[in-house]
Amino acid sequence: MRVSFVKMHGLGNDFVVLDGRDGGLPKMTNRLAAALADRKTGIGCDQLIQLEPSTLADVRMRIFNADGSEVEACGNATRAIGLLLGQPASIETLGGMLTTDPVPGGVAVDMGVPRFEWDAIPLAYALDTLTMPTGWEDLHSPAAVNVGNPHVVFFVPDNNAVDLERLGPLIEHDPLFPARINVNVATIVSRSEIRLRVWERGVGETRACGTGACATAVAAMRRGLVGRGMVTVWLPGGSLQINWGADDRIAMTGPATESFRGTFDPAAFGA
Repeated sequence: MRVSFVKMHGLGNDFVVLDGRDGGLPKMTNRLAAALADRKTGIGCDQLIQLEPSTLADVRMRIFNADGSEVEACGNATRAIGLLLGQPASIETLGGMLTTDPVPGGVAVDMGVPRFEWDAIPLAYALDTLTMPTGWEDLHSPAAVNVGNPHVVFFVPDNNAVDLERLGPLIEHDPLFPARINVNVATIVSRSEIRLRVWERGVGETRACGTGACATAVAAMRRGLVGRGMVTVWLPGGSLQINWGADDRIAMTGPATESFRGTFDPAAFGA
C-alpha cells in the first residue's frame, strides 16, 4: 500500500501533509513522523501534518515536529491547510479551535486569544510573564506567551547577531519550561515592523514560524514597543501580518504554497 502526501510550505517553513479524513492512513507514531521528516532518508519537513475527521470542526489537524513529538499548534501549517481546503474552514487542534479564510495572496487565520498566566505557558513556577526575571547569557528578561503553544520572546538590538544555534536548544530544554519552549529573538524595526528569528522546539531554527510571529507581536504590543493593532513581522522566509484586535483575538495573514505531491510506502519507514 502506498500513501499519498502533499508537500507544502509557509514562507519556507515546510510540511508533509497526510489526508486521513477518509481513513486508510497508517497509525501515526512519533517514530514514523520523525522518519518521514528526515531530510536525508525521508520526505523531509519541519512538521508532519495529519488531517483527520472531527466532530467539532471541519477537520482535525495533528502536528508532529521533525523530532517526532506531537505539538499543539502551528500557524504556518494552519495557513497551508487553509489553502489545501480552499474555502473558509474551522480546524480542531490540540491548542484549540482555529478558523481559516482564503484571501488574495494567502490565507487569514484567527489564532484565538493569547494566554499570559505562568501556568498556562507553562512555567515550572510562578514568574511575571511580561518581563521574566531570568536569562541565558546575553539573552535576558524575555516575555512569555502561549498562542496555542508556548513561546518566550527576547527583544535584542540585532537578532542576527544572536547565536541561536547554540542558545536555542539550551533555552528550549531548560527545566523552567516543563513542556519545552519555542525561542524567539526579535528586533524592533519601527512602530509597525519587527524582525524575527525563531528556534522551534523539536525542529531547530526555521525560516518562518506563524505562532512565533503572533507571540512576538503580542509581547511587543504589551511592552509598548509597537502600536496595538496591525504589525508586519519579517522572518528569514518572508513577512506575516499580525493584528491583535480590541477583542483580544490574534489574526495572522500570510502566504502558503503547495510544492509537490507524491506517495510513499509506510513499510519502508517501519510502519
